[in-house]
Amino acid sequence: MKKKRMRMLAIVLATLMLMLIGRLAYIQLVSTESFSKHDVNLIEASVNQRSQILKIDDGRGKFYDRNGEPLAHEEIPTLVLFPFLNKMTWPIDEIASIIGRPESELKRAIAESDEPFVFGGDKPIELTASQSKAINEMKIPGVFAVKEKLYHDQTPAAQLIGTTNISDAEKKKRYPDMELAAETKIGNTGLQRTFDEFLLSAGESKLVFHVDATGGPMFGVDVKYVEPANPLYPVKVITTIDKEIQEKAEKLVDERGIKKGGLVLIDIEKSEIVAMVSRPALDIKDPNGEGAINMMLTQTSPGSVFKTVTAAAAIDYEAASPTRTFNCNLTIKGKTDKQRELGMLNFENSFAQSCNRTFAELSQEIAVKDPDYLDKYAKMLGLIGESGWQGDVYHTAVTQLYHEQKGKVWHDDDLKKDPEMIAQTAIGQQDVQTTPLAIANMMATIARGGKKEQVKAVSKVEFNNSTTVVSFPNQSMDGNSLSPYTTMKLQHLLRKVVTEEKGTGASLKDLPVEVAGKSGTAQMETEKGELNKWFAGYFPYKNPKYALVTVSFETNENSTSMTPLFSDIVKLMYSKDQD
Repeated sequence: MKKKRMRMLAIVLATLMLMLIGRLAYIQLVSTESFSKHDVNLIEASVNQRSQILKIDDGRGKFYDRNGEPLAHEEIPTLVLFPFLNKMTWPIDEIASIIGRPESELKRAIAESDEPFVFGGDKPIELTASQSKAINEMKIPGVFAVKEKLYHDQTPAAQLIGTTNISDAEKKKRYPDMELAAETKIGNTGLQRTFDEFLLSAGESKLVFHVDATGGPMFGVDVKYVEPANPLYPVKVITTIDKEIQEKAEKLVDERGIKKGGLVLIDIEKSEIVAMVSRPALDIKDPNGEGAINMMLTQTSPGSVFKTVTAAAAIDYEAASPTRTFNCNLTIKGKTDKQRELGMLNFENSFAQSCNRTFAELSQEIAVKDPDYLDKYAKMLGLIGESGWQGDVYHTAVTQLYHEQKGKVWHDDDLKKDPEMIAQTAIGQQDVQTTPLAIANMMATIARGGKKEQVKAVSKVEFNNSTTVVSFPNQSMDGNSLSPYTTMKLQHLLRKVVTEEKGTGASLKDLPVEVAGKSGTAQMETEKGELNKWFAGYFPYKNPKYALVTVSFETNENSTSMTPLFSDIVKLMYSKDQD
């Protein structure tokens, strides 16, 4: 009986031993990368236990301005220190001498740290090239000079660049055939979203130093600088933004007190966005809040800026001879305008002084001949449809601008038969909706003689070695364009807004360069007295380089016009071009 019990116990112990061996083999050989329901990577966990790691870069592509300056980050040569230095004798006095800091500061920083760190914390010291070289030539374990990528809470052109997230659900939805790590970022809004497939991380860059059980260095095992498996990554997205101009433009918008609105500045020849400011500003703590919306790509009522469209039709239909005058003491309904009695004005002066009555009469007359004329001319000037660059890249459709709205003239075609609705529409009220970008591009179109082009926010994408992945050439917009003659007449009208003594842009006539443009005030909420205030134009007048829109949304009658901000930007660009 005793032998039987001993035999049973031996069998049980052997069975348990075999089970443990089997379990160990399963863990070691089968589920090393996805252990338990939490999918723990045991290899990585093991490495982490005997390593000290400092991530230098997450591997996601980066954004740069047109001059190669980083936009959403800074690349700063910094001093990296590992905590095991606290247990070593090393030439701390020499490092302190190189960086110009006391030894005690270095000792305190190391003593207070459990992980590898950048010396200086949130305000790291920026090493010179000679300092970096001197530090790395000493080859001290745990002491390195590296280029650290630092990200800021406030990014220039924040809404244009956009935001990222790490949503697992969104990753699976967007990239069902890819296995992306939990910490991998994907684009959420802006260029981060539209260029996400280019930007996806191909692996982190990090410093890895193996340590023993006490946390000390395992001598004989060198520190490793681990880079993505593919040396061509991370990619560089070269935007059309000028970082210096962008930052100054943002400051000017804020100084002018614009709470909702902003500006768009376009390089006319290249059809590129040089600066785009949208307010409210993006709050990094609330990336999906109101500040996430790019107001420059959002449609709204343009007011009298839209008279440019009506004027183009009036020129083509020969509806306003030079000798014809209009009673600008009247409203569009033919009643006395007690707020703005402008007298009898011809077509040119009506445009310069923004007389509503003139454009009401002209629009009603033209509509009798062609009820669809406002749609046609709005399309010719690029106000209907998207203005941003679109095209095929490697057989994939690419739309550069995220959630750009298209604009419209009529909500209901039946309104085209109503003279009062025609008049309201002709002056940019009623159902007319367009984006500030489209208005800026309309001015660029007029400035370049009627040639419509898509607007770029990105000029090219480069591999990490600076070779080009893809570039974005100038592309014409679809549809008919204005004739050279009509465009020339519009240029003259836009200039007269500034040169005419009573023109709505007369305050701009003494700028260091000649400008042309059109003001606009659109009534939004009548009961609240809310207005959209615009000034849109281009400069220099004779040799156009830039198209510019400045706008303040949902403001009031007591707020200033947009001409002062327009003036600020003209002066800024004049100064920049003189350098």
